[in-house]
Amino acid sequence: MRALAVTPTYNEIENVEALITTFLDAAPGVDILIVDDASPDGTADIVSTLKEKEPRIHLLKREGKRGLGLAYVDGFEWALKQGYEAVFSMDADLSHNPSDIPRLMSLLEECDVVVGSRYVGGRVSVINWPISRLILSVLAGKYVRLITGLRLSDPTSGFRGFRANVLKSIGLDTIKSNGYSFQVETLYRAHRCGFKIAEAPIVFTERREGKSKMSLSIILEAAVMPWRLRLKPFKPATYSNAR
Repeated sequence: MRALAVTPTYNEIENVEALITTFLDAAPGVDILIVDDASPDGTADIVSTLKEKEPRIHLLKREGKRGLGLAYVDGFEWALKQGYEAVFSMDADLSHNPSDIPRLMSLLEECDVVVGSRYVGGRVSVINWPISRLILSVLAGKYVRLITGLRLSDPTSGFRGFRANVLKSIGLDTIKSNGYSFQVETLYRAHRCGFKIAEAPIVFTERREGKSKMSLSIILEAAVMPWRLRLKPFKPATYSNAR
């Protein structure tokens, strides 16, 4: 299965080279696409230099800071145009371990979407998080499950893999969310389309370098989005969940 990992970046110069180097060793045969929002710190320059020596590295430059959700949309659409059969979403700060990708990819043989869960089986698998962040994450998951009906232990996880037919079916061009709520909206749409969603345990490690992109506006969007999904459910047009 031809696979690609999509990783949005903005001012990740402290992490991006380590991420790519680790990824190339940990996920053999899988390509990586960096979607950079004109990072003023030179993130894209580092990627450009690395990609000259390695054909598995790809770079999509965008004009200005346009947000996480739209970065993933552009990256997913690029992947579909290039004919990839499986597409992963992954953070740039090594909080998601690239070594998990082969295991997640193997699960896509049996399902349509696989979510890397920090809480599967009732276990908490996070490193270097303050208790306040952990509580917020756990409560956010419960909030999303209650409102949307998604029966997953970690519906807000950003580490996941999609079969290409899922991305073709969920209406990427109509995605409304721009921050971390993008994770919930795409998962909800896949659920509404009838695709099989599975979870696999991962360990999430808080970033060591750079700054988190979390902000009040992102938190507010994440609080409102589940209600938008509930009050105006996504209606699949034509789709196929056949393998």
